[in-house]
Amino acid sequence: MGFFTSTITSNAMQNHLLSLYSTKFPSSNPLPTFKITFSYSSTPTRRRFHKPHHSLKRLTFRIVQLTRRRQLEQIFEEVESAKRRYGKLNTIVMNAVIEACVHCGDTESALKVFDEMCKSESCGVDGVSYGTLLKGLGMARRIDEAFQILESVEMGTAVGSPKLSAPMIFGLLNALISAGDIRRAKGLLARYGYLLHESCNPSILGYISAGCPQDALPVHDEMLELGLIPDRLTYNTLISACVKAGKLDAAMQFFDEMKDKAQNFSRDKLYPDVVTYTTLLQGFGGAKDLLSVLKIFSEMKLHRNLVIDRTAFTAMVDAMLNCGSMNGALCVFGEIIKRAGVNPKLRPKPHLYLSLMRAFASQGDYNMVKNLHKRLWPDSSGAISLALQEEADHLLMEAALNDGQVNVALENLTNVVLKWKRIPWTSRGGMVAMRIEALLGFTNSIFSPYLLPQVMFDDLQATDHHMNLSDNLEFNLSVQVSPSEPIESIMMPLKAAKPLLGTLHLKKVVMRFFWDQVLPIVDDWGSCVGLLHREDCTELNAPLMTMMRSPPPCVTTTTSISHVVDLILEKMYRMVVVVKYSNLNSSANSSGSKTVGVFTAEQLFKLVVPVQRPLEQERTLGRRWCENFDA
Repeated sequence: MGFFTSTITSNAMQNHLLSLYSTKFPSSNPLPTFKITFSYSSTPTRRRFHKPHHSLKRLTFRIVQLTRRRQLEQIFEEVESAKRRYGKLNTIVMNAVIEACVHCGDTESALKVFDEMCKSESCGVDGVSYGTLLKGLGMARRIDEAFQILESVEMGTAVGSPKLSAPMIFGLLNALISAGDIRRAKGLLARYGYLLHESCNPSILGYISAGCPQDALPVHDEMLELGLIPDRLTYNTLISACVKAGKLDAAMQFFDEMKDKAQNFSRDKLYPDVVTYTTLLQGFGGAKDLLSVLKIFSEMKLHRNLVIDRTAFTAMVDAMLNCGSMNGALCVFGEIIKRAGVNPKLRPKPHLYLSLMRAFASQGDYNMVKNLHKRLWPDSSGAISLALQEEADHLLMEAALNDGQVNVALENLTNVVLKWKRIPWTSRGGMVAMRIEALLGFTNSIFSPYLLPQVMFDDLQATDHHMNLSDNLEFNLSVQVSPSEPIESIMMPLKAAKPLLGTLHLKKVVMRFFWDQVLPIVDDWGSCVGLLHREDCTELNAPLMTMMRSPPPCVTTTTSISHVVDLILEKMYRMVVVVKYSNLNSSANSSGSKTVGVFTAEQLFKLVVPVQRPLEQERTLGRRWCENFDA
């Protein structure tokens, strides 16, 4: 309840007092309208007026969000809508639009927005506008235009009369460094170095992001020549550059210099912080220098004013693991879990669990990996992506296999495939699956491998191309053909494939593709000139030859069955054309070759049969797999 004064006009009370006044003073002028003020306690009722500047703040925040998503068209639509509603927008909003254009790599749009801001009836430009535009020109490698703008600002002829400042220089400087133009970057720094009295950290970071951390080290000497005093952030950036460049000795020199200056000049703000120690831990961990890691770790623990955060603890564990100190990593991890009970912000990220699981899986410590896998969900902090979940399952399988528990590894592999429906062979889990397959043997594989059966023929001559396996699968055949036999023994004759003439329009034969996924296309002489796939049939009134894929994959009649099968499986061909050459030097589509048949992936799938399993294995594994996969 709050007290406030409300002023109202009471018509009834005014009329009553007016009558009394006129009775006592009949000749007087009528009483003018007056206001009566009441003071009482009540909950205030406030009306909210949507002022334009509040809406523009929300618009700026919206532009920043869309910039991160690179939705530049949506930004322009919302800006135009805001102009129609509020009229002229302020410089802050338009600077956000320029930043969006630069972030999305649309320098031309950034220039158009900048020119619009420079008009007399617009909001105008400031130093931020120039700095953002210079950064965009540098990223677009339009260096000459950027230097022209800088010269106009320096001479005072630029629109808006901005002052030449360090942020304006840093925008172009970082763009040059990121683009790898180190020569011009150093020239810009030499020309406008007198402006950089605050810090040279952006230029150092630019060298690091450009992959040239070694070029960032001379910046320290340039700062001293310019009379600049490095602060903690500068030293941290220099140490990071040394770590990136692999110069750990130089990093330790800067580290010792920080501590010496902090003690000699009594500057507590210059003393190394948790970022400094974390950077050094990452460097010595990558170099596998366990003694240096332990030294830095001990110094961190003895520092009374140092607050060790989750990132620092994670860097400690990673450094211990890289150095091979499993016990040290477990000790630090145990301390993290213990402190996380008091401070939830120290709960480890899923990355830390995966790092420990990788290390213990390599050593075959199945129980440890199983415990970490079990506690990954309840004890970690942050989102656990599907990729991390899949890798955790793979590591559990790897730990069981390295521990010699093949049956447990086989069970985990089965669960992985049932859960994720796939396993990439190029991944770490895929290599483990191949090892398990090798141990199980070919006939006990859980992946149900398919084999080409022994093709049997009854009174079939090798030269008879009108008789093949695909046409006579119902007969009991007696002659055995191996995978080294030529493909002409099992191919489908071209006439049986019912090829289509390339000059036909699709609307006349469209129903053929209702049953067949791919069909051969022939010319007027009967030679196959291409293959037309079902998904390529997009124009009903167009000739088939305009939509076919040409030239078709071809093999000769003497090519072995195994080679054709490998070709279909590796290249994912749906059909392979079989030709017979009359001239070995002629191409597949020349007059020296004749198309005699085709072999399709559908034929291959009809030929293969699954490897027979023992009855017990078929009951245990086959039932579970058949419920989750199509034949």
